[in-house]
Amino acid sequence: MNKNKTIYLDHAATTYVRPEVIKAMEPYWAEKYGNPSSLYSKGREAKAAIETARQQIANVFNCQPTEIIFEGSGTESDNHAIIGTALANKSRGNHIITSAIEHHAVLHACEFLETQGFEVTYLPVDKEGIVKLEELEKAIRPETILVSIMFANNEIGTIQPIHEIAKTLKRKNKDILFHTDACQAAGYYELKVDELGVDLMTINGSKIYGPKGTGALYVRKGVIINPFVHGGGQEKGKRAGTENVAGIVGLATALELAQKEQVKEAERLIKLRDSLIQKLLQIPKVVLNGHATKRLPNNVNVTIKDIEGEAMLLHLDEKGICCSTGSACTSGSLDPSHVILALGLPYEMAHGSIRFSLGHCNSEKDIEYLMEVFPPIIEKLRAMSPVKL
Repeated sequence: MNKNKTIYLDHAATTYVRPEVIKAMEPYWAEKYGNPSSLYSKGREAKAAIETARQQIANVFNCQPTEIIFEGSGTESDNHAIIGTALANKSRGNHIITSAIEHHAVLHACEFLETQGFEVTYLPVDKEGIVKLEELEKAIRPETILVSIMFANNEIGTIQPIHEIAKTLKRKNKDILFHTDACQAAGYYELKVDELGVDLMTINGSKIYGPKGTGALYVRKGVIINPFVHGGGQEKGKRAGTENVAGIVGLATALELAQKEQVKEAERLIKLRDSLIQKLLQIPKVVLNGHATKRLPNNVNVTIKDIEGEAMLLHLDEKGICCSTGSACTSGSLDPSHVILALGLPYEMAHGSIRFSLGHCNSEKDIEYLMEVFPPIIEKLRAMSPVKL
């Protein structure tokens, strides 16, 4: 194997844009460049492309096209879902429920709402990262208006029981709205909103081989939600700004392709994932984070005891391997992962977590190369480490 080749194992942070998506987007940069709000032919051409993309996403979600709002990212979609819905429904109550392991796009949105008179319950998870239904049920109050629980965790890959959560909420109070962040799950699981039981759902492009800076929010018909960006009347007044036509086309194309290929690709990645987990666990003092089987097909997150995650990351980078110590949005921070801490692991172990997330470009040869270079790195760093767990 060419040791100078880059082995990309950070698909949970972002994916490349696949060729079919680039081809679909290309005309909307220089040829079909009209403003979708314009009435002349070039504007109508761009508007038609947006509505076709909306229908493509609606087909995947098994919903109406009018229930799709295009956003500028997954983060924006999460913020719109939580802040927009909370503010629009505050006359019904001021209590929100989420989990301790959500993406910061959800957690920070909830923290903002706490400054606006809302109360937030942050549900604990078990040692494998799964929300306990009994804890959810106990947390529900008469003033609860919104619950936001992610479909799949971006760090440890744990899959939440979304359908069961939805049933619990409807049994307790059918008026409680349920949002899920499905950004990591979009390439691997069915996203039919009625089957999931969700009222709002977030996806983005950069996790499914689509363009960065794109996202979509499903809002069930009848759900009241405030505008998130004020200005023009785009997206039925819910998100102002001239639309990113090429990005919207790319997002819809990427989602359509991902859903078409999901079963075959998930089966392939599960084999690679389990092979890597098995090999890593043969190294002394390595612990798997997250559920052993109820996890994303491409996610491997382990704690290597006695070592700092950042040190491992830098040494692996020297060998041409790209991976992560946590979520990409906070990887510049030296603080330990809030997700790993929520599993009940001590501070020192949280600092030693590392995530490998597989994708289209990976094969067993990449796993073999990783396992050729990684154990010597661990041995070297442990010899230098003052921490012994």
